[in-house]
Order: sequence, then structure tokens, then C-alpha cells
Amino acid sequence: MSDEPTPVGPPPDALTGLPAPPAQPDAGFHSRPLLGYVLYLSGALLFGINGTVSKVLLTSVDDAARVSQLRVSFAFLILLVFVALANPRSLPLRRHEIGPVAAYGILGVSMTQWLYFVALTRMPVGIALLIEFTAPIMVVLWVRYGWHRPVRNTVWLGLALALVGLGMVAQIWLGLTLDSLGVAAAFGAAAALAIYYLLGETCGQDRDPVSLTLWGFGFAALMWAVAQPWWSFPWQALQGSASPLGEDTAAVPLWGLAVWMVVLGTIAPFWLVLAAIRHIGAAGASIIGMTEPFIAALVAWVVLNEVLTPVQLLGGAVILTGVVIAERARA
Repeated sequence: MSDEPTPVGPPPDALTGLPAPPAQPDAGFHSRPLLGYVLYLSGALLFGINGTVSKVLLTSVDDAARVSQLRVSFAFLILLVFVALANPRSLPLRRHEIGPVAAYGILGVSMTQWLYFVALTRMPVGIALLIEFTAPIMVVLWVRYGWHRPVRNTVWLGLALALVGLGMVAQIWLGLTLDSLGVAAAFGAAAALAIYYLLGETCGQDRDPVSLTLWGFGFAALMWAVAQPWWSFPWQALQGSASPLGEDTAAVPLWGLAVWMVVLGTIAPFWLVLAAIRHIGAAGASIIGMTEPFIAALVAWVVLNEVLTPVQLLGGAVILTGVVIAERARA
């Protein structure tokens, strides 16, 4: 990334709030836009399904930190094998990279996922994701007041719309209808995601997106391994089963849900989004990525019976409109 104002990047996914890796510039990537949109929507669909898969897994395992550890650790191992085979030159970390990349992985990757998982256990998938989608506004405000870079005044319109939308989602005229700890965790995840964006932009100046994401997962996995060693991992918690589609449907082994979370909920959509960015660029991905909360909410409604009121759905649309306006203020 250069020092010139750029889009903040694609918005967070419905599994952890983590966005696609820092994108390369848009120039030259628009040769097949239709294919790019199909690829991104396919990734968004997998992310949306995985939000529900993760919630079912969290409900059964009842330990957001351990589920976070499982996800980042195995995703790191898969990416490590791929990068070692496909681009081994990008593996070594230079000395000056270690500190920023470690902060990127620990503060950005691990905290975003863990806090998002905590929020998932206390509120509907769609609402948790909508709150986390306010992260790009935090990024733009930091760019303006932390980095002292110019942004357009329309950022204030975006912020105002996001606040109005959040009030509609929370239905504040009825009193706070959402779990307070869940709301705090979702906003914490948004702040961690803002750190992920900002450090990703800084670290991405000297490193390609794939290897940066690899080491982000790596440092997150290392942090969890120190905080909660693997020899104490509750593997027995994955020996049960759950019925993601309801009690009257066939049960699925929890280890199968864990495999989905890592492979089809992390690695596969990760590559779909990367491929899409090469055709529609970061700006195009930022816009089409706004479909992710609604896809996640739709899947959660069908599978988990998490119904949002019409006012909450309208509030979600207002939030996302505010985020788009705020992102464009930096573009």
C-alpha cells in the first residue's frame, strides 16, 4: 500500500469479521468483472454459511477462545504448506517486520476472531456482523486524526448514518434489546478489525497478501498456544454431534463442523475473494462485500431461526450505506 489515500479494503467476512487480505492496486484487474463478482459472491456465500456453522460449533463447544485457536492454527498450517510449495521465497520474515506483523496477528487477527465469537454466543449472527462492519469508519477517523491525512467531509455523513442504523438495529426506543456484553464484544471486535486494517496496510507495503495473512494466522496461533497450551485442548468437546438444520434433521459430527470452519469457511473463501479482487479491484470488492451481513443473516434465519425485525433489517442497510460513504471519503 502507498501513502496515498486508498480504499480500506474489502469488508469483514461473516465468520470472524476478518476482511480479505490487503489488496493490490486496482489497475489492470478489471478484465473480467462479471467473473470477479461471481467469485466474490461465492466467497460471501461460504462466509455466510460459515457464520452459522461457527455458531453451532460455539454452542456445542462453549469456548470461544478454543474455537478461535482451532481456526487460526489449522488455517496457518494449511497456508504454510501452500506458500512453502508455491512461493517459498516469501516465507522468511525480515527483522524489521517481526514486531508489526506480530501485532497484526495478535491484535488484529486473534482479537477480532475471539471477540466476534464472544458476540456470536450472545446475539444474532447478522447483528454481530453489522456492528463489526463499523470498523472501516474507525479506520477513516484514525487516518484523519491519527495519521493526519486528508479525507472528505462526507465521512461525517457516513458516521451519522452508521449511528442511526445502529440505533435501529438495537431498537433503542424499546430500551437496549441486545445483550450488553455481546454489544461490547462486537464493538471490541470492530476496534480490533480496525487495527487489522491499519497494520495490514502498513505491513502490506513490503509483503504480498498471502504470506502476510499466513504470518498473521501464525502469530495468532502462537499467542493462543502460549495462553492455552495444546496439551490442555478439550478434544473431547469435538467428539459429539449437532444438528445445524434443527433437531429433526441429521446430526453432524462436531469435528466435521470444525473442518468446514477451517477449509470451506476460511481457506476456500479466502482464495475466492483474492481471485475476485484481481478482476474487480479492492473498491469493487468493498461494495459487493456489503452483501455479506445480509447473506449471513439470511442463512442464520433459515438455519437458526434468528429472525430480524423489518426495522432491524432497514437499520442494517443504513449502517452499510454509512460505511460505504465513509470508505469513499478516504478514496
